[in-house]
Amino acid sequence: MILRHLLVTAALAAATHAADWPRLLGPVDNCTTPETGLRRELPTQLPVLWEMEKGEGMGGPAIVGGRVIVFHRQGENEVVESRDAATGAQQWVQRSPAPYQPRYGGGLGPRTSPVVAEGRVFTFGVTGKLTALEMATGKVIWQRDCAREFEMQPVFFGIGSTPLVVGKRLIVQLGGKENGLPLQTAALDVATGKKLWTTTHEWGASYASSVPATIHGKECVLVFAGGQSRPPTGGLLVIETATGKVLASAAHRAEMAESVNASSPVLVSANPARVFVSEAYTAGGLCVEIAPDFSTKTAWVDEKLGLYWMTPLVRDGAVFGSAGMSERLAEFTAHDVATGKQLWRDDLGGAFGRASLLATGDGVLCLGEFGDLAWLELTRSGGRVLSRTKLFHAPETWTLPALADGRIYVSQNEGKRRLVCYDLRAK
Repeated sequence: MILRHLLVTAALAAATHAADWPRLLGPVDNCTTPETGLRRELPTQLPVLWEMEKGEGMGGPAIVGGRVIVFHRQGENEVVESRDAATGAQQWVQRSPAPYQPRYGGGLGPRTSPVVAEGRVFTFGVTGKLTALEMATGKVIWQRDCAREFEMQPVFFGIGSTPLVVGKRLIVQLGGKENGLPLQTAALDVATGKKLWTTTHEWGASYASSVPATIHGKECVLVFAGGQSRPPTGGLLVIETATGKVLASAAHRAEMAESVNASSPVLVSANPARVFVSEAYTAGGLCVEIAPDFSTKTAWVDEKLGLYWMTPLVRDGAVFGSAGMSERLAEFTAHDVATGKQLWRDDLGGAFGRASLLATGDGVLCLGEFGDLAWLELTRSGGRVLSRTKLFHAPETWTLPALADGRIYVSQNEGKRRLVCYDLRAK
């Protein structure tokens, strides 16, 4: 009996793979994780391991080494908490005053997610405070008031682009000024907060989180820029990671001033080098081809491929997303990377609205904006729902869920504001 138990345990260990979720878009910055061994048949009630009350905020958690880091707002303070991933028990909490009044609505909470790297937690608050905390204790290591230091320009809903750590560099969109020149992005030393480089460019800071990429052998950062301006400006910037130099750019922004760029860019192919960006207001989706000399041309464009805040998945030579300006009009789409041809468009039974997609080693998870969780099959020939459950009913379930060690973390942002940890491990 003992031998049998050991053999079963070993077989289960070999059949599963767990991974941390250290930042907004997952361990490889594209809404994917190698995690396997997950429950594929979703029950009517997915087991809840624990939940915590949270304040305002649209960011998701970061999970590293059995710790869950949550960034949200309580009263006049922005709050960072560390919780035990297995039990939800609070390990430490750090509060920082962040007086803020929205000019366009949209709540008072932070728009960004915490980032964990080098034993530190990095947060970028709604008022522009950039903070580094010691992950083990929550102690403040350094903090910079970026809005004041870098003359950050007004934005619609407060600061909202989650930072990116690449090696020893903390890279953040600022949309400010430096020595009278427009400052778009900066890199700071993760240990000290010291400025390493800045990128001069007139496009303001967007709500899209920047991602790393290697293009023609160069380590780059892909930035989908575009802040509050009249006339509206913005688009894709390809920035050299080591220096902050703009290697390539391609304009892409809706013509209406009250529009935002919020979906992160995606490197959809390496040869030819192509990057896809999208916004939901009118301009839709753009696929940019980048030559070895970093000149650019439009590979294809589809004005109906408008992704609001979700980051698309790239699989089998196709771009998959949830397109639509409103929940009523949102549908899943698939487009060929090479030609831009729409392969299919379908609501897959409806009620998902503007959904988020998360790819695992087991398949593709979908979180609808009203609290529906589903496993989807997405292929070039079509999509279908494999299993589905209702977690709760609440609007604005817009935050990409986080997945680590078989636990999926879902943020309920309206009504009973909370972070819920569900058990997604196969039995």
